[in-house]
Formats: sequence, C-alpha cells, structure tokens
Amino acid sequence: MKKNKLCFTKVVASGNDFILLNNKKGEMDHLCLDYPDLARDLCRRRYAVGADGILVLERSGKADFRMRIINSDGSEADMCGNGARCSAWYASANGWGNMLTIETGAGIIEAVVKDESVKLKMSDPKEIKLNIDLETGSGSMTVHKINTGVPHAVQIVEDLDNYNVQDIGRKVRQHPLFAPAGTNADFVGKVKNNSASVRVYERGVEDETLACGTGTVASAVILGLLGKVTSPVKMLTKSGEVLTVYFSLSNKKVTDVFLEGKAQIVYEGKL
Repeated sequence: MKKNKLCFTKVVASGNDFILLNNKKGEMDHLCLDYPDLARDLCRRRYAVGADGILVLERSGKADFRMRIINSDGSEADMCGNGARCSAWYASANGWGNMLTIETGAGIIEAVVKDESVKLKMSDPKEIKLNIDLETGSGSMTVHKINTGVPHAVQIVEDLDNYNVQDIGRKVRQHPLFAPAGTNADFVGKVKNNSASVRVYERGVEDETLACGTGTVASAVILGLLGKVTSPVKMLTKSGEVLTVYFSLSNKKVTDVFLEGKAQIVYEGKL
C-alpha cells in the first residue's frame, strides 16, 4: 500500500475504539485491501494506530449504508452496538442524515443522532436460554445465553470490581457449549434501582474492553427477564460511561430494544 493513500477516522463510543474506513463510494476498491490483515496490523496498541477493531462503511442496496466490523484479531463480526453508534455519528457528521438505517450481518438496524448521543434500534434478541450450569475448570457458574446480534453469555456476580474477568471470560468464551464460534462473556453486578454495572470479555478482541454495546444490551435484557430491572436500564461500563437500554417485555418475549449513548470522532489520519 502506498503511503497517504488510505484515509481513516478514529472513533470512540464509551471507550470502545475503532478505525473507521469510509468506502461508501467505492473509492478504496482499487486498493484491494485485506481487511483481516489490516485489522491485525493497525489495531496493535503502542505499535500502530491501536483499536478494538476496524469499521468499514460501504454502499448498501437495503439501507443508507452497510457496516462491516473486523475485530482486532482479523475475525469479522455480524454486529457491534458501539461500532454502529460510532458509524451513525460519523455518518451524521458527514451530512448523511440524522435518521439512518444501517445494514449489518445481523440485519438492518436504525439509528437516530441527536445532540451528543446516538440511539440505536437493535434487532430483537434471540437464542435466549436462562440458568445454564457451566463448568469452567475454576468451579461451576450459572450463565444466561442470549444473542443480541452476536452471542453473549451473561453471569451475575457479587464482587464485580474484583472479579477475574480476564481469566474467567476467556474460559467462558472458549467453552465447548458455545463451540465452534464461541461467545462473548458478560459479567454484571451492582444491580439496584434499574441500574447495574457491566464488564465484558469480547470475542475477537480476546480481552476485556472498556465497553461493549451488544453486551450491555444482552446484560440489561437478561436482568429484565430475571425480574431484577425494568426498562429503561442504566448500565455503567468499564469506561465509566453510562449506556441506556430500552426494551419491551411480554410473556418472556423481548422486542423494541434500543441502545443509547455518546459517540465521538477523535481524529482523522492517513496511512
């Protein structure tokens, strides 16, 4: 790749950071980019730009644009809530509109950009299964399975601040129950007055991240299904930012799911 030929934008939502590539007009097609290799290279912290993943915005025949998510390990995800908020924020800042539709691997989602925040209408959760006994080698635990665009396993813990998210998250993520694709692992605590705190070990990043949009939604919905909260739910992420999750719950069926929070453009650059 020749220097100064690839323009990118660094975007952040609740500490989840991404390298955004705008290829909506197909201007990068001639570069024949290998996105997995690019992600593994550019997402390295301290050695390159550094990010949790790459967002590629492309033309869509179904929505205002298509969003692809390439994780830092080179794998591609169907959906990323914080990535979608970043993409919507970028789109609005570049004059694409404030009410947007985004094509993702998990379906078409909607976004409304207003003031400093982005509110996403997510796809309805699926593959929900509560109270699964899981043996990880470090003891048994109870997790709750849900797919909010990508798979998640949610565990409610007593001491979230001191919980070994790195070690236990990796074991849950790689557990045979979730093979072959694996799962994201979410740990929830401090549940009180329709609020909670959440920490997430993300598949594809293979580490704890400062926030995860789909994980925040998964955790809030599971708390709702367990009768511990009602919508809307304020979720405190590892970054210190609060995300708001809205949902409707009727006879254990979850619909009308929204995720709301801030997003920002950090800087623009060329490679």
